[in-house]
Amino acid sequence: MSPLILGIYAHWRKPGAAACLKALLHELSLQDIPFLVEEKAAKLVGQSGHSLDELHQRVDLFVALGGDGTLLRLVRDMRGKMKPVMGINFGSLGFLTCFGGPEYAIAAKALAMGDYRVDERTMLEASVERRGKTIYSQIGLNDVVVTRGERSRLVRLDLFIDQIHLTQYNADGLIIATSTGSTAYSLSAGGPIVMPNSGVFVVTPICPHVLTNRSVIVSNKSTIRLLPSSGEQQLSVSVDGQESMQLYSTDAVLVRPANEKLPLLLPKHLTFADILGAKLRWSGSAI
Repeated sequence: MSPLILGIYAHWRKPGAAACLKALLHELSLQDIPFLVEEKAAKLVGQSGHSLDELHQRVDLFVALGGDGTLLRLVRDMRGKMKPVMGINFGSLGFLTCFGGPEYAIAAKALAMGDYRVDERTMLEASVERRGKTIYSQIGLNDVVVTRGERSRLVRLDLFIDQIHLTQYNADGLIIATSTGSTAYSLSAGGPIVMPNSGVFVVTPICPHVLTNRSVIVSNKSTIRLLPSSGEQQLSVSVDGQESMQLYSTDAVLVRPANEKLPLLLPKHLTFADILGAKLRWSGSAI
């Protein structure tokens, strides 16, 4: 069987990126694993590079070198054309980048031996409708955030689940997260931790004015619709913390399950409980 061809996608602007990339490529070469490097990252190590479109056509899986944000940018840049992705962090492990920086040799050996598991992660698709036309659409792995602009005031957002009006949120904004994204912004805003395979979306208000406005968990097969209340101005929407888009009071934000899933490559021995323990510094009972 011919060996897998890897596509290397790195956070090329991050300090220390060149040294980390060289270390990873060295370990891959020792394992005789063929690879192609994305063009911006390739400049760091003096190699010929390839566009992301070319990589998508030629490689079997991607390695995202950086942090969780790097992997999220790769998902965005692939525009829904998903291929398996292994995330390698510059430093310690992340929620998505589950091989740490010192583990380049371990990661390369796992790729060479097939010593990893594939965890299929549900994704979402966010779109903006303006006057009945879809003017924006984006695939995301973590979350969709609708928030206020520069003015420091609450916004009012009506939430519909499968065309049924649930409630109106009075808050700084609203987060709609996948199970994977439950440990990102939603968690910081007080939302629950959800196991990756739970099959749900989490709706979490940001600093709600009404104390009874709490996170709501809905099926990830649902279509969620957000409508700004009449007169709301300076709202914005972003997917996975990437570039934001301005919203108007007549716009509607729709969030649906994406047709694609992300095959995420993880160490065989690493469980979600292990990741939570390491990232959240859980160490058992203090009693």
